[in-house]
Amino acid sequence: MTMKHLKYLLFLSFLSPIILIGKSTNTSLALDWAFENIIFLLAFMVIIYAFSSLWGLAKSMMDYKIQEITGESGINTSKNEPSFFKKIYDRAWKLIPMDKEEDIDLGHDYDGIRELDNSLPPWWLYTFYLTIVWGIGYIYVYHISDLGLDQHSEYLAEIEIAEEAKRNFLASQEDNIDETNVIFLDDAASLQAGKERFITSCAVCHGPDGQGGIGANLTDKYWIHGGGIKDIFKSIKYGVPEKGMIAWKTQLQPASIQKLASYVVTLQGTDPPNQKAPQGEIWEGEDPTKIAMNKEEE
Repeated sequence: MTMKHLKYLLFLSFLSPIILIGKSTNTSLALDWAFENIIFLLAFMVIIYAFSSLWGLAKSMMDYKIQEITGESGINTSKNEPSFFKKIYDRAWKLIPMDKEEDIDLGHDYDGIRELDNSLPPWWLYTFYLTIVWGIGYIYVYHISDLGLDQHSEYLAEIEIAEEAKRNFLASQEDNIDETNVIFLDDAASLQAGKERFITSCAVCHGPDGQGGIGANLTDKYWIHGGGIKDIFKSIKYGVPEKGMIAWKTQLQPASIQKLASYVVTLQGTDPPNQKAPQGEIWEGEDPTKIAMNKEEE
């Protein structure tokens, strides 16, 4: 890689954020990307500068050695006019010719190393000025104008995106609910939907309050096929043909059965009037409604 190529890369490293912002259909996203990756952009420029410096130093040493050798032979190899990039390089470093070092010698010598009053390289100063301009732009974009989101607003936006992703995921998983992974739903919307389904589909056999009728009493502690959320989900899904209860899996989606089963769980212990006599055995499993209440208290 030649010095010319290094300078081209350096030039492109400065232009890359501008090109990305110019081509982006969303300026805010491009600005966010540029600010979030500023360290990598600056590191890339520093690496290019470092390679440029090493190459320039090596080239200068080779040129000096060539001139020294050719000078002894009486051959003039000096160029009349330096190239355009050479001029830019000299200005970027503001190097003092060796024959003028005496003018900036501070008179301090440490083990043969002289202390010179060199000024800071212009490229370093310009980079420092660039960070100041960048900082001002950052404050304006993220704390004054509406071009970018501040940290709090960005956090809220990310939370909303995560919630939307969660809702989409849960919606995609509704058909994957079965008697092995169903859980009790304690939110009001789900229980209300389950209650409405119970009134339209189950009350005719089990009574409007779950007190029982043609079907079993759903409010006491006695259960024929189990009183847990998984047991109730399974009974609704596959039905009890020998007792005249149809299988609802062909008419209800798994998510609807889950809401219905969750509502049936909440009927346990409600003690409505005109209850049907107990059937089956006492259910000894955990009451999911109490578990939900304990979580709320915590």
